[in-house]
Amino acid sequence: MKLNELPKSTTKSKKRIGRGHGSGKVKTSGRGTKGQKSRGTIRSEFEGGQLPLIKRLPLLRGKTRNKSRKEHATAVSVSKLTVFPSKSDVTLDTLQKYHIIKDDTKRVKIVGNGTLTVSLTVNVPCSHSAKKIIEKAGGKVVHL
Repeated sequence: MKLNELPKSTTKSKKRIGRGHGSGKVKTSGRGTKGQKSRGTIRSEFEGGQLPLIKRLPLLRGKTRNKSRKEHATAVSVSKLTVFPSKSDVTLDTLQKYHIIKDDTKRVKIVGNGTLTVSLTVNVPCSHSAKKIIEKAGGKVVHL
């Protein structure tokens, strides 16, 4: 095999800047001479000296300013589900109908506190321990 018979390389190696005169990009490494952009990196949220967005937004007042805006799920223990008749469906509407949760509640989660003797079909989110208790009583969980 001769030098002119060597196969062409399909991948070209990356140009390493600032690594000596042979590299082709020596002293300023293609950044020009002085200035902010020639020196280190600029923070991604930096707005060029303009008053940053975080300082332009108003402060939230009151007790809830550091709490999450997301509405948390209301926890309902398995023992409260004994008011349902056997073989009935447990949904958000039926929980409100039996006054287990308030009418304005939008999110609910069944948690495994207590025991259950009634066979139910649960259509709301529930914990793994609650699922075990419901299935042990002969019911089933559709929504976990």
